[in-house]
Amino acid sequence: MNIETALKSAMDIDGAVGAAIVDAESGMMLGSIGGGRHLDLDVASAGNTEVVRAQLRAMAMLEIQDGIEDVLITLGRQYHLIRLLDTGGAGTLFAYLALDRGRANLAMARHQLRQIERVLAF
Repeated sequence: MNIETALKSAMDIDGAVGAAIVDAESGMMLGSIGGGRHLDLDVASAGNTEVVRAQLRAMAMLEIQDGIEDVLITLGRQYHLIRLLDTGGAGTLFAYLALDRGRANLAMARHQLRQIERVLAF
């Protein structure tokens, strides 16, 4: 599955508002879908890049020898899910998925995003 198809699949997740695949080293989006007036995916991608970097730094300082699966940010009306992707050593990429909290099932969204990751080719 390519990035465009993966993003379209992410938007099929109940409650999806927007999705992006982001290079955590540069903060650049490799692709995005959705968003709109109330969710600027360019800004969200750059901000979430800093979240990922900060968590990786904290883990290094704590000498935690493990990988991040995902980071969840809960807002009053939205969930923001950041999932680090297994790229097979091709760099640090993450999927970003914004969900409408009133329409989303968080457990199912995490499961579906994990399934998308498994078939995503880099």
